[in-house]
Formats: sequence, structure tokens, C-alpha cells
Amino acid sequence: MAISKFAFCFCLSIAMLSLYADATEVSHDGRAITIDGKRRLLLSGSIHYPRSTPGMWPDLIKKSKEGGLDAIETYVFWNVHEPVRRQYDFTGNLDLVRFLKTVQDEGLYAVLRIGPYVCAEWNYGGLPVWLHNLPGCEIRTANDVYMSEMKNFTTLIVDMMKKEKLFASQGGPIIIAQIENEYGNVQSYYGDAGKAYMNWCSNFAQSLDIGVPWIMCQQSDAPQPMINTCNGWYCDNFKPNNDNSPKMWTENWTGWFKSWGGKDPLRTAEDLAYSVARFFQTGGTFQNYYMYHGGTNFGRTAAAYITTTYDYDAPLDEYGNLNQPKWGHLKQLHEILKSMEYTLTHGNITTIDFGNSVSATMYATNDSASCFFGNANSTTDHTITFQGNKYTIPAWSVSILPDCKTEGYNTAKVNTQTSVKVKMVNKAEDEPESLGWLWRPENIDDTRLQGKGEVTANKLMDQKDVAADASDYLWYMTSVHLNKDDPIWSGNMTLKVNATGFILHVYANGEYLGSEWAKYNDYNYVFEKNVKLNPGKNVISLLSATVGFPNYGGGFEVINTGVPGPVVLVGQNGDEMVIKDLSGHKWSYEVGLHGLKNQLFSTDSRYAAKWSAENLPINRMMTWYKTTFKAPLGTDPVVVDLQGLGKGHAWVNGNSLGRYWPSYLAEEDGCSLEACDYRGSYDNNKCVFNCGKPTQRWYHVPRSFMQDGQNTLVLFEEFGGNPSLVNFQTVTTGTVCANAYEKHTLELECQGRPISSIKFASFGNPQGRCGSFEKGSCDAKNVLSVIQNECVGKEKCSIDVSESKLGSANCGASVKRLAVEAVC
Repeated sequence: MAISKFAFCFCLSIAMLSLYADATEVSHDGRAITIDGKRRLLLSGSIHYPRSTPGMWPDLIKKSKEGGLDAIETYVFWNVHEPVRRQYDFTGNLDLVRFLKTVQDEGLYAVLRIGPYVCAEWNYGGLPVWLHNLPGCEIRTANDVYMSEMKNFTTLIVDMMKKEKLFASQGGPIIIAQIENEYGNVQSYYGDAGKAYMNWCSNFAQSLDIGVPWIMCQQSDAPQPMINTCNGWYCDNFKPNNDNSPKMWTENWTGWFKSWGGKDPLRTAEDLAYSVARFFQTGGTFQNYYMYHGGTNFGRTAAAYITTTYDYDAPLDEYGNLNQPKWGHLKQLHEILKSMEYTLTHGNITTIDFGNSVSATMYATNDSASCFFGNANSTTDHTITFQGNKYTIPAWSVSILPDCKTEGYNTAKVNTQTSVKVKMVNKAEDEPESLGWLWRPENIDDTRLQGKGEVTANKLMDQKDVAADASDYLWYMTSVHLNKDDPIWSGNMTLKVNATGFILHVYANGEYLGSEWAKYNDYNYVFEKNVKLNPGKNVISLLSATVGFPNYGGGFEVINTGVPGPVVLVGQNGDEMVIKDLSGHKWSYEVGLHGLKNQLFSTDSRYAAKWSAENLPINRMMTWYKTTFKAPLGTDPVVVDLQGLGKGHAWVNGNSLGRYWPSYLAEEDGCSLEACDYRGSYDNNKCVFNCGKPTQRWYHVPRSFMQDGQNTLVLFEEFGGNPSLVNFQTVTTGTVCANAYEKHTLELECQGRPISSIKFASFGNPQGRCGSFEKGSCDAKNVLSVIQNECVGKEKCSIDVSESKLGSANCGASVKRLAVEAVC
């Protein structure tokens, strides 16, 4: 998300090999993926090309390789490549071929998860919303209309890859491809048609003749030659459904995503490393980090109520920085696993159960032996005797001994630095202390007052039926005629609206009544407010706003969006309650807002005039703001701080930064007050932070979006806010902390900046954590001066953690540790 047996090699027929001189033969047996005749232990990481920019790709992929990865895994996102049926887009950050060639240029393999359903917290699961409106189309089931469209797009992608010679069988980087995605999780929803569809997917994929293995993740009944794979936080207990299939883990969740109103998740480096080591201890052969770099949900690509940031607490953060200690701790794990590759993929396997969740696994060939000592107990360290020697294994950890004698790595012992990131103010030349703003209103008067739209129907319609995915916004408008002798007429009438559009703004005769919005995973809500109506004609205008469409679950594609109703007026006639149902009235629909249609965010828009600098409004709904700024100096990642704003959308030089919603605060309760304890099973509720603060305050501005000289920031403010607090900052390393155990090397690096001072240094048994280190009961006297001499003024330094280097700590036989905090 059992130890694999030896089996005869199941080699895929690759008839096209002879056509390509540089062709790579990829096959598999029950033990491993084999590449050009060599069994491989493969380490992979997910990077989604649309969640970054082409300018970021080389650095992200280089850092992935430096971190010890063999391959980059990515989904293919159907809805952005075919936003309108038979109209395709592979430009900019959608240039899949360029991305895969960048992977190849770095000497890495690629895993292409075509899907084309992807989940991925991506709008509508990556499916184009126009599928919803195709006559007779039922999504992800044995439906001829859907399968025809899926076949068309999947074939398009495969043909594109073949044309560019990107499959390994042609000499390209793609060694594995995936059809569908996690279908086994929802297959029962579709009944027999689901089973038929899954089998069709398998047959269709094989017919494409790509010359590399196909996988199906979370599909326990995947037919051969499909390889079923595991997704989850732990997959050590997973077993493939066929002895000829290697044990593969397509998604090891490195953290978790965020939803609006949700808290910040954290998965510790220790637990993530533990999950990987356990997987390879139990016969794993391919492991992929989901995500290795999460990135940003630019534009309107985020799924329902998913934040614009998709950082995921991945080894590379949203901006592409190393997320330390996670990146470094995994790098060291990868190095030691790679040193054992031949033994792990060829050796005979012996497992000893010591009881109390402690085990030892030996992989042995005629020439070498490597061992894993695992302790799955979440509270207690254990000491075992193995081949006459004693070894202590910390709780919830795995020790790896490449020679079955000396511990080379333990998942609970982090010997790499922690980098503490800080935001720094914009240091662009001649940049004023505050930004100067222009503004203009979003013109909604004609819509909300006249109630006339482009489409009419004598019913309430689903937002997808009317707007598809053309806009977040859809107006629902109707009129109601009332006389003073109408039974419902009173001075105390109420308008009640049942909605599922995530956000609803309500107007009566042009007057704003109020707004209501849903919570993540609970999209049904009721708007109910007193309304003052007039004798005669009254116009009711409802502005429904989506925040992405749902992306997961059986039938997610048919979840109601918008205003399903009923919409009723409630009055009081004496003691009697009178209800007037407006749901069957004639409703008029208008897609989008004028400013969005006219592209006021674009510097090329012919409508982008009539901005005013006078009487700048604050806390005004439906308002456009514009300012100019200079790009911050240097190469550090850039963010814009949108604290003080409500909800809306942001653009820099016409490039969408995504939706913003800093006024939506994370839940008040449930946050971790202490450092997260890595011991025990992880889930996304275990270690969470940021309670009571804006769900997302800072928004990534890729440097490729900016230019030398003047840049333009445009905001569409839906709720109302104060733009005067908006400012640009850079993300950099402020301090670095490191722990390293004796007989290891402590490395410090400020990522391109010099180390200015050493705030703390202790060799012995230091206590506390980064930012609050304290000396323990034993400590070497001159360690601070040693570290200062070795590190201050340098961008990086390495320290041999030993008494010969640091002096005697007088700790007796205890294992000693060096702790350092440095200021960049």
C-alpha cells in the first residue's frame, strides 16, 4: 500500500525489441522486476507534472535522484488534457512528454499511471466533467459510451508515448504502466458491471502492446498478467494474488492532503522509514512514495474542498525544498537497501519470530547475507540474541544489518538534519513597504436584479448539468408573484434553500440576505433566513459556488452539486405554517461571473480597464483588486501572504495561483501539543498541527510566473477582505538542527547560505528537540568550539561523531549522540 516465493520467470513478450537498438527488456517473476536481465529493488517517488512548472522539473527530479530514487511516478490527468471533448492541451506544465524526457535526462525510470481515473485529490478524480453530460454515459463501469471515451484517451496517450519512443521497450524511461486506479476499493458499488469493466480494462491494456508490465493498484482480483499492487501507510502484510507477481507498493503515503478547515498533517521520518524497511523485510521489491513532491493545485484543479497547497508533508516540500529530516533519513535508508540489492532479490529467506512482535529476517546467498531486525511493538524496546550477539531494537523500528553482524541503519535513529523554514520579506530593489492597490466591483447588479440567464428550465438543475466545469459559479434565478391576500403573506417570511454547491450567496430583489457553506465531506446544508418581499414580482437569485468536484468513492460522479432543492418560502398565517415551494418554478441559469468571463486577471484583456485607486473598499463582497510588485531578489521560492482576505482566486501576470481562502480557520481542537511520537500506527489524524489558524495563508508564486521589472497581482475577492496586508515573501532555511549517533557523521547545510552561528551543541545525552535542546547528564566540554571552528562561515560542514573528534563525554557505556542547532 508473506515473503515472496521463488518462481519461474514470467517474461512478457516484447516482440518489438528488435526494432530498437537501445531497447530495455522489462519482465518480472514472483521475486522482482527484472530490467535487462537484472533483478531490481526499485525505489520510486510520485511527482505530478501539473502541480509544478516546467522550470521546476529538472531540480525536482535531480533532488529525487540524489535522494536515492530509481524512478519517478506520475498520473496522467485526463480532464486538463481534454478539457473539451476532442480538444487537447499538452502545453506548459501539461507537457507530459517534456516531463518524461526530463526524467530520462536525469537517468531515472518512469512509472506512468494512465488511469485515466486518478483520484489524487484532483477535480472530479481527473475525469473531464463533460463525460457527465454525454448521453447514456455511466462512469467507471461496463458502459459502452464511457469505455469508448476512455479507450480513445488512453490510446491517445499510449500512441504519444510510442511516437516519442518513451516506453522502455523502445529505449525510453517508462518501465511500468497502470490502467484504472484503486478500482477494487469501489468495484462492489457497480456490481457485476464493475467486474466486467475491470476485466475489460485488463484486456484493453494488454491490447496496446507497450512492451512493459501493466499494474492495477488495490485490485485483489486483477487478472494475469496484470500485477496487483498495494496502496496505504503500511503494506508489509500485502501479498500479490499470483505467485508470479512481485510484491509492489504503488502508494506509500508520505503524509496527507489538507482540506479547507482541516489541520496540518505530519508523518514522522521515523515512521515513514519504518514502513519502508518493514516492506522490504517482508519481501517487497518495488516501493513508491506518494508523494515525493506534492506541489500546488494551480487554477481550479483541486478536488472538492481540497486546499491549493498539496504539500503532503512529502520529502520535497511544496516549493521544491528538501523537507528535512525526512528527505535525508530516507536517502540513508535507500543507500543501505541498494547495497543489499542482489542479496534481497536472490537470497534464500529465513525468518525468526522472537515473540512480542519482534522478528529477524535473513536473506542469504552463497556469497553474502543481510538481515532485518523488526520490532513492531509500539511501546517497548527489545534486546535479542542473534548468532551469539546481542542487539537492542527500539520500539516501532527496524534495524538493518547489511552483513548480519553490524547495524548499518535503524529507522528510529535519525542522523540527518532538521531544517526550519522561515518566511522573509521581499527584498526587491526599490520595492515600497506596502503595495498600492486598484479596484473595481464585480458587476452582479443586472444578474441579481433582473434574474435573466442563458438557460431556463422548470426545475432545479444540477450545477454540472448546466455549467459542466466552465466555472465555479452558477446563478439560479426565479421570480415569485405575491399578493397581500396570498395565504403565505406575512411580515415574517423565511427563505429556505437546500444546497450542495459548497457555497451559496442569496439575494432577494437584489438585496443580499446572507451566505452559507459546507464542510469537507459533508456537502449538504440548508440556508434559512428571514426575507422581506414586496407585493407583486419578486426576484430570488442564488449564486452557487463550487470549490472543486468530489474525486473519490463509488458514484462520486453523480453526487449532487449546486442547489438540488427544495427551495421554499415559509410564512405564518395565524397559527398555521404555510409553505410555498419554488422548486418547480421557471428557473433561469447564468454560468460564471462577468469579470471572469472578461478575464480581468489577464494583462491582455480588452476589458481590463476602469480600475480605480479612489476609496479603496475593504470587506466588500464580489470585488476585484489589482497591484504591481517586483520579484524578490535571489532564487529562493516566493509566496504571497494573503492574510486578511476572505475567499477568492489569485493570479500573477495572468497565471493562476489557485483558489485562496485564508478566512477559513482550521478546527480548534485535536492538535498535537507535544512533538509527535513516531511509535505506533500512523493515520492522518495522529499528528496534526495549526489548530485555530488559517487553513492556508501563504500561496506559491513560481518564479517562472514572474518577470524582471513590474509584475501584476490580481485578486477576485468573493467574501470580502482587506488587501492592505498582502505581501510577498521568500521561503528559506532559518535554522538547522541535527542529531547524529556515535560512529555516524553529522552534516549541516543551509541550502546555499552560510552558517552564521552555532546556537547549541552537545555531545553526550542531550535532551529536547530542535529549538529547545538542553544538555543532559553527560557532555563533552569543548564540543561547541569544535563545531564553531568546523562550520561557521561555511554553507555546509560534516562532523565525525566520535570522542576522538569531540572529546570525552563521560557517559560510560551509553550510546552517545551529538545535537547541534545552527543559525543560517
